[in-house]
Amino acid sequence: LHKFGKEKIFILSAGWGLLAADFLTPFYDITFSASAETFKRRRKKDVYQDLNLLQPDLAEPVIFLGGKDYTPLFCQLTENIKSKRPIVYNSITPPDASDCSQVRFETTTRTNWHYGCANAIIEGSFIV
Repeated sequence: LHKFGKEKIFILSAGWGLLAADFLTPFYDITFSASAETFKRRRKKDVYQDLNLLQPDLAEPVIFLGGKDYTPLFCQLTENIKSKRPIVYNSITPPDASDCSQVRFETTTRTNWHYGCANAIIEGSFIV
């Protein structure tokens, strides 16, 4: 947060959309995870009025670190962004996102791998 500044950190939310890091939301529990209880799950066919607090004239890349279930929403909400949109993933199979560049972050960590990736980006040991 300190290296990039909170104005450059965004959160992709299944319940709200693409939010600035300092955007306060009420409590909610919505996810794309198929393992969640039915009432908590958002499906592709569900209609949401997603927020998109990203400015479309960004010059810097918008890097996505997250699970494959969130990739389609990221692609949809950033399709009008003029800058690069790299998607970082750690699975063997790249996500289905042909309109974005894809970069594999190799790690043995399976749960919360994106925390290690974010640290590697901040430290400069992983370049996207």
